[in-house]
Amino acid sequence: MLSVKPKKGKLLIAEPTLTGDVSFNRSVVLLAEHNDEGSVGFILNKPLDYSINDLITEIEVPLQVFNGGPVEQDNLYFIHKVPHLITNSVEISDGIYWGGDFDITVDLINQGVITEKEIRFFLGYSGWSSLQLDEELISKSWIVVPNQYESDIIQKSTKAFWKEHMIELGGDYLLWSNAPENPSLN
Repeated sequence: MLSVKPKKGKLLIAEPTLTGDVSFNRSVVLLAEHNDEGSVGFILNKPLDYSINDLITEIEVPLQVFNGGPVEQDNLYFIHKVPHLITNSVEISDGIYWGGDFDITVDLINQGVITEKEIRFFLGYSGWSSLQLDEELISKSWIVVPNQYESDIIQKSTKAFWKEHMIELGGDYLLWSNAPENPSLN
C-alpha cells in the first residue's frame, strides 16, 4: 500500500509483516533526506532507557534519547523546531530541522530555553543506499504517509505511535494494532 512517494519530511510506517527486523519492527521513521544517493531517517517511537545527560555530561536536563536506527549507533543526532535558536540547522520540512550548532544547543537546553517539546535526540539513524528504500517499498515493508503533525511530531510520537497509525490506516491494519509485538507470545 504505497499511497505517497517517499521524500524528506514524510513518515515511513513499518508494515505489520516486518516482524523479523529488530530495528524496524513496529517503527515509525521520519525521513530527513531522500534523493538519488539514498535516504536517511530517524525512528521516532523507540525510546531508550537513558537520557541525554547520561551520555553528554555537559547537559544538565534529563531529556529522553531515542533509537534513531541501526546505523552509527555510537553517534548522537537531533531534530528540533527552533532554527532561530540553533544555527546551521537543515530544514527537513514543515518546521522540522535536523542538527545545528551543538554547543549552542547544549547551552540553550541548560538555560531552559529549549525543552523536550522542541527537540528530540537519537542514537544512530536509519539509512538506505540508492534505490534500497524503493526496493523495500516494492516488497511492501513500509507504508509512506504524510507527516500530518508537522513540527508537533516531536511531542506527538510516543511508543504507541505505530499502533495509532495502524488504527488510522483502518481495514486489516486494525487487527494488527492489538496484536502482540512478538506473535509467538500470543
